[in-house]
Amino acid sequence: MSKARVIFQFYQNLLNNRPYLVQAIQAGTLMGAGDLISQTCIENKRFKNYDFKRTIKFSSIGFFVGGPALRAWYGILNKHVGVSGKTVAIKKVFVDQAVFAPCFLFFLLIAVGTMQGKSWESIKSDIDANYMDVLKANYYIWPWVQLANFYYIPLQYQVLIVQSVALFWNTYLSWKTNHKRILD
Repeated sequence: MSKARVIFQFYQNLLNNRPYLVQAIQAGTLMGAGDLISQTCIENKRFKNYDFKRTIKFSSIGFFVGGPALRAWYGILNKHVGVSGKTVAIKKVFVDQAVFAPCFLFFLLIAVGTMQGKSWESIKSDIDANYMDVLKANYYIWPWVQLANFYYIPLQYQVLIVQSVALFWNTYLSWKTNHKRILD
């Protein structure tokens, strides 16, 4: 048996036995990787200026909130909307983008601001400045990803697929929620 197959079987067993934990680890790791990419490739920070605390904080949002919330949400969608089929996939995308995405992104902006130690007034200001941009960007990317995800991918792998695509999304979110705005 190949090493890749052994690793995949190990992953699959963990996923079946501890789905929330595995998906929390995936989400946390990929959010941390997105922050790392944002800091090094977009913000051009050198190692001596790299903000490790920022990466840990951003990663913890994925670990404690993102992964578990997505896994629970996908389970709810499967239970109440259905498991497979084109119509089911379209319905899931609609509900996901009309209900979950706006709420989750709002909560994410609050969580990031809180982790950054900002005051509630500052968090509200950041939400006013960033929420609509983030939500619009979401609607350019995620309906298409989710349509393929809900139609082709079994439930236990949906968070992994989303988080893999989200590596790029997390890079954007990290940059968007951490760059300094120039005030008019």
